[in-house]
Amino acid sequence: MFKPLAFRLRPTSIDDVIGQKDLVGKDGLLRKSIESKTMMSVIFFGPPGCGKTTIAEAYAQSMGVKYIKLNAVTSNKKDLEGAIEESKLYPTCFVIMDEVHRLNKDKQDILLPFIEDGSIFLLGCTTQNPYMAINKAIRSRCHLLEVKSLSDEEVVEGLKRAIAHKDGLNNSIKVDEDALMYIAKLTSGDLRYALNNLDVVKMSSNKKHITIEDVKNVIKVPNWQMDEDEGEHYDSLSALQKSIRGSDVDAALYYLARLCIVNDLIDIKRRLLVIAYEDIGLGNPQAIDRVTNAIAAAEFVGFPEAVIPLGFAVCELALSPKSKATNNSIHKAMEYAQEHPMGVMDYLKLTPVNVKEEDKYPYDRPDLWAKIQYLPTMIKDMQFFMPNENTSSSYEKAINENYQKLKKVKRSSDLAKLKKTKNN
Repeated sequence: MFKPLAFRLRPTSIDDVIGQKDLVGKDGLLRKSIESKTMMSVIFFGPPGCGKTTIAEAYAQSMGVKYIKLNAVTSNKKDLEGAIEESKLYPTCFVIMDEVHRLNKDKQDILLPFIEDGSIFLLGCTTQNPYMAINKAIRSRCHLLEVKSLSDEEVVEGLKRAIAHKDGLNNSIKVDEDALMYIAKLTSGDLRYALNNLDVVKMSSNKKHITIEDVKNVIKVPNWQMDEDEGEHYDSLSALQKSIRGSDVDAALYYLARLCIVNDLIDIKRRLLVIAYEDIGLGNPQAIDRVTNAIAAAEFVGFPEAVIPLGFAVCELALSPKSKATNNSIHKAMEYAQEHPMGVMDYLKLTPVNVKEEDKYPYDRPDLWAKIQYLPTMIKDMQFFMPNENTSSSYEKAINENYQKLKKVKRSSDLAKLKKTKNN
């Protein structure tokens, strides 16, 4: 049975992994782990197609240890319990868990004790930010390792290896360097996708010598994306955001069109959501919901019809009042919090200990909520919100007025005293 090129060349050890030198290179953490025979639980995170599961399997095989593959979405409790029972047949065992961020609490409760005592080691794979998407109980027991998209040069290295490898094309064809780079530039760092394209080009041509024209005849992608300049694709995304920020709807539509021509829905939807929150924000908050709905519609109908809701979203964003107030404010707070970590006031804690009843948070007194001091005492007068005073948005003007009104309220950390005041 014929197997795809990418499958035939799947790495069986970390020596076969392309790129990711900080993980599998001479001083990489995974290589050090293998050399010292020290097993560890790991969460691999990164964009789709960057090789997370491949690296997990190669790591397990290089370590010479039994591994069991599961998926947090499709594997049920019975599957997990079966894997744990199977692992008991071996001195130790890896469990490779795809979509690990989808591991629900019931499955975690089954898995955690065995990770804790080292009966099994978890190799989780996710496209999500582990600090946001992975449960703390799992995260605290694992090393978090980022798997990055490959560079174009690394993708070309992988293509050359595939051409020469006995299980690959076994030097049955010769491919020009510019043709390989053309394929690489289509991939966004996804070697599997590049290998699939190479496979298609070979099957579609009877020639032993493949040129860039042969590749272009099979893979229809506009020449502008294949520009000699590195990052042309990302320049288009940047130009889209800058055009919207500058309220140039015609330019924004042009750059959106360039991205739609190559069906790049993933990058478009990410960038539009960021723009909606970062550049529009309080200037037109309703636009955020409409952009979210437009993206959902685009995903549902797919290309080519997806251009219709995407075009709607870009037009509204470009023509909306702009406000970076919330973006600037959260970054100011992040910078300060990073440098000045402070404890939470006792009465704000989820479960306060040794706190008198009169000093506890007054859930039943909504009239007091706006009079309570929430910032730590050392920074109780600190201002992180940075209002946009030059806004043309009536909504944002109302927000700013309410903010100034609230700033005049005298807040207190003496809850017992506050509770003695009458409801009003």
